[in-house]
Amino acid sequence: MQLGNLTFTRSLNGAAQHATVDKGVLTLRAAAKSDNFNDPDGKLTNNSAPVLLTQVDNTKPFTLTALVTPQFLETYDAGVLYVYLRPDWWQKLCFERDERARTRIVSVRTIGTSDDNDHDLITAKQVYLKISSDAKTIGFYHSLDGKQWELARLYKNDYPATIWLGLSAQAPVGDGMSTRFERCTLTQTSVADFRMGQ
Repeated sequence: MQLGNLTFTRSLNGAAQHATVDKGVLTLRAAAKSDNFNDPDGKLTNNSAPVLLTQVDNTKPFTLTALVTPQFLETYDAGVLYVYLRPDWWQKLCFERDERARTRIVSVRTIGTSDDNDHDLITAKQVYLKISSDAKTIGFYHSLDGKQWELARLYKNDYPATIWLGLSAQAPVGDGMSTRFERCTLTQTSVADFRMGQ
């Protein structure tokens, strides 16, 4: 499956069968109760969200950017960007609906079990998400206009030489939802300033 200059060659949980591309817009449908989260207490672990993945050389810089428009229906519905290695080692950057029906940036880093971090509230219906790495550091960012970026998270890039980047939708408690991804780009460059995201 092709979207812009991204070629998705791997599909988790039937993602390819639940995705359509039309005029540069990819729409991905998440089934009811679909999520990726490895709960620290082991009670709510769920690895069923659809994820479309493209392989990248992690020894080189990269930046993945997309304009994300989720269909917010229920709590934790989200459009998501991923860095993925295997079911117990990945991280995601989400535009997500929270417990108070507000929409915000959320990040989750999973090494065996998942953490969960709530970031800025977003009142717009769509937001740009960006993941960037210089092969040593990974940064998560969001933007309303694709020009001025806000930092959500920085951490060490301790992944192996080959990893996967991807797009996903999730509906952990609801009956399903769709997310639109457009203006997607993948470059072999990183941001120059990890604090400013540019």
